[in-house]
Amino acid sequence: MELIIAAIKAIVIVALILQLIPVLIWFERKGSAYIQDRRGPNRAQILGIRLGGMIHNLADVVKLFCKQDIIPTKASRIIYVVAPMIAIFVASATVGVVPFAEPLHLGGLTIPMQVADLNIGILYILGIGSLGVYGVMLGGWSSNNSYSLLGTLRASAQMVSYEIAMGLALIGLFLVTGTVRITEIVSQQTGFHWYAFTQPIAFVLFLTSLFAETNRNPFDLAEGESELVAGFHTEYSSMKFALFFMAEYAHIAVGSLIVSLLFFGGWNLPGLDFDWIRVYPEAALSMGLPALAVGAIAFGLFLCSKFRRHKYNDARDYEVLIFGVPHVLIGFLMIGATLLLHGTTLPTWVGPVLVAALQMGVVLAKTLFFCAFFIWVRWTLPRFRYDQLMDLGWKGMIPVALFNIVITSAWLVFVH
Repeated sequence: MELIIAAIKAIVIVALILQLIPVLIWFERKGSAYIQDRRGPNRAQILGIRLGGMIHNLADVVKLFCKQDIIPTKASRIIYVVAPMIAIFVASATVGVVPFAEPLHLGGLTIPMQVADLNIGILYILGIGSLGVYGVMLGGWSSNNSYSLLGTLRASAQMVSYEIAMGLALIGLFLVTGTVRITEIVSQQTGFHWYAFTQPIAFVLFLTSLFAETNRNPFDLAEGESELVAGFHTEYSSMKFALFFMAEYAHIAVGSLIVSLLFFGGWNLPGLDFDWIRVYPEAALSMGLPALAVGAIAFGLFLCSKFRRHKYNDARDYEVLIFGVPHVLIGFLMIGATLLLHGTTLPTWVGPVLVAALQMGVVLAKTLFFCAFFIWVRWTLPRFRYDQLMDLGWKGMIPVALFNIVITSAWLVFVH
């Protein structure tokens, strides 16, 4: 039974991360378009339905599947083929020890809301995450292309350098929490006692290192289109290129998830008493659903009020309705659910399941916030020069991380 549950959790969690990838791709395209005051993707359609450019993701999948898969004549064939698989595997395997909620207790059965509850969860993440550089290195080296090799050298030096700063940043967090188990770290962040506020230096260092680890602007020197064509994946095409592309966004999703758990309270949210919700799910639903319904309807009406047929004179005039109308409908569905549940007595298992769903929703919301932050930064900050990138890592972030360890240790010894 435990093996079946573990297999189901592994499939569901990996599927969730993979489903986030097209959402992030669409959000980046549309977000960059609005930041730069242009239309963005809005042409692909199915029976006239465009969904604000979401159909472009499906069109891209069909395009990449149908494109010719070219392998360079002088490439190291086996390594060339395996490298993209390593990249996407590492991004997916990292999430295996990440908890999405507190353990779910149903009768005598306890279901951890993660694939594997390791005592050294963060060390596993750092260890497995560091293997991601092999996908980039092998892909660039096996292509036998000068631009790809230069991108590989940049990526390997960059990732190794910033992994040191990332590990040192977490030492300050370990000193404060006294554990490397993710579930215990999250459980200590009740209310607004989030480690982003008590360990701000560690938070900034970890988040900055995460940008470098995911090869995102302003640290995307491994690709550097203006210098290296496309960097380490210059010679890749079809679904092999897509795997590298998917791995980048999977790293963003997993990295955002880890940041939200370690520094922003995870599933804890001020004002939500999960123990009370477990005992009184009827009262929680009778109060929570109307409040959420009002918020959803108000937000939907606000978006619909922004609908102006002649503001852009193109399909963007209708895009606010894509989110405004569903929010209004969801709000009315919540009102209907409230009326149906009025006066009913729910089974005992509803409370724990409701709490698990709420906690997963809180974690997902925080994760999407940091994903949006990644996208915003990419289209706001310019790319570093490579010497500036290395100077920041070795001469800036590592000394600051060591300073944070000393300050945290002194505070624990003399003040706490």
